Amino acid sequence: MSAGRGPRLTTPRLLLRRWQPSDFAPFADLNNDPEVMRHLSEPMTVLESDAFVDRIEEHFRTDGYGLWALEVRATGAFVGFAGLARQTFEAPFNPSVEVGWRLARAAWVQGYATEAGGAALDFAFEVLELDEVVSITTAGNARSQAVMRRLGMTRDPADDFEQPHLPLGHPLRPAVLHRISRGRWAANRERG
Repeated sequence: MSAGRGPRLTTPRLLLRRWQPSDFAPFADLNNDPEVMRHLSEPMTVLESDAFVDRIEEHFRTDGYGLWALEVRATGAFVGFAGLARQTFEAPFNPSVEVGWRLARAAWVQGYATEAGGAALDFAFEVLELDEVVSITTAGNARSQAVMRRLGMTRDPADDFEQPHLPLGHPLRPAVLHRISRGRWAANRERG
């Protein structure tokens, strides 16, 4: 895997960039943290985490965007990912492009997810010229839902759904969907 060329996004505190070999170990640690993975899945092994990065990089090569590695500009520390992912699983809102993030616990409660998610939305609407972006999380993930609201996304309970890849009765199966249209994003930017 090489860092490759592709869009790099910057915010006042963060760099959203392609993945590099030094990201693998801290990403595997993050993916093996039960608290980080509580609303996502079981903790990942190192091999599963590395394979995930390979899939992310493949999406950059095919789509021209993806889940950027997230680096704190002041320190150069890798703290997780944020970005855009194409969703095609069976659901009324798909195909869609989702904005998402996953951060190491040490990077929580610092506004990084909102800052990086905002940069990803800017890219989605300004560069990709998408009409809409969605975000998905489990019904119990209040922190991610708060980030979605801070990004200007809205939830209609009629859009809530069951994650099709999880068995009936699984605690992570109930999911909520937030959306933001290009028009709402533009209006929010005008308001500052």
